[in-house]
Amino acid sequence: MPRHRPARLTHIAGIGVDRMGAIADDAEGPPFLRLENLDVDIPPDGEAVARTVRAATEDADNSYLPFVGQARLREVAARHVSELSGVAYEARHCVISAGGLSGLLNALLATVEVGDEVLVTDPTYAGLLNRIRLAGGTPKYVPFRFTPGGEWKLDREALRAAVGPRVRTMLLMSPSMPSGGCFDADDWRAIAALCVQHDLTLILDAAMERLLFDGRQVIHPAGLPGMAERTITVGSSAKELRMIGWRVGWTVAPESYMPDLVAVSLANVVVPVGIAQDAVATALAQSPRTLAPYVAELERRRDTLLDELRGLPVGVPAGGWSMLLRASDFGIDGQTLSERLLKARVCATAMQGWGETHGAQYLRFVFSNEPVERLRGLGDKVRAALGA
Repeated sequence: MPRHRPARLTHIAGIGVDRMGAIADDAEGPPFLRLENLDVDIPPDGEAVARTVRAATEDADNSYLPFVGQARLREVAARHVSELSGVAYEARHCVISAGGLSGLLNALLATVEVGDEVLVTDPTYAGLLNRIRLAGGTPKYVPFRFTPGGEWKLDREALRAAVGPRVRTMLLMSPSMPSGGCFDADDWRAIAALCVQHDLTLILDAAMERLLFDGRQVIHPAGLPGMAERTITVGSSAKELRMIGWRVGWTVAPESYMPDLVAVSLANVVVPVGIAQDAVATALAQSPRTLAPYVAELERRRDTLLDELRGLPVGVPAGGWSMLLRASDFGIDGQTLSERLLKARVCATAMQGWGETHGAQYLRFVFSNEPVERLRGLGDKVRAALGA
């Protein structure tokens, strides 16, 4: 007999990345061009790596305590968010999580009631949508406007129309994953006005907030009028610090949210990896000085992809790690294009379940894990797969 499946899993969808990665890992012959997963080939801060090695031999780092995270990391993370937002946070406003996505699930569990709607952009990373559902919420989509060859833009009218009586929380990311769409100052003002007017909580996924191209500057919404008391910021060591394997994130929030955030954190993972935490503190503290060359390299890779895919229906990422191509313009979906590209030894992930307006018809190319030299020539392979 089939076993009973909990209702919370009914709409949990696979994200496709693991399947594509396994195909590339297991295949014989020349290496695939790895554009399927949010990995990065640029190494982390060397001092942070050395601190990790040292931590593996130190008793204080081989501990469950403190449950809320090591003091230095909490201080550094709180100061980091303070400097970006202009809001005064201290270590007591911070709890450490086992990666950014764990922190986001904790924030959702601490704020979302079963049946609530959580406002997200469309497209949004399927892993975030799954966590909304695990918390008992329902994603409420606000589609970006897509213009082939242009940047993704927030539809502010759709945003206003989406805020109904069941929406209690917004979960937003800028630059957004997977589109690379960024909110400008007017977008953030519109978001803030709606949050204040409707008494909404904003959960900010800050995993990529400083990975911005074309001279853009970070706008942190907690610094806008009325937002300091309703913004929960969840950061991560993975994307900005290139420390994916360390599995460390941080959540910085107003005093009123902290008891519930801590309670959920303790009931969930308890504490992140001890030997990773001070290394992340080191990298985060130094990142204002070390980030610029890394962002410049990401921008160079983005520009290479744009040149390779010139004339095709791609959205220009304003930041982040990935770029989307709309395969449906050629009468196929993203999965079909993905399968065709595998024959050309290009591994890229389709986006079934990543949105309603923008989902299955797209293919995602991640440009953080391959150097410019290997990205060159992709355009010819994509055009052949599209029949263009």
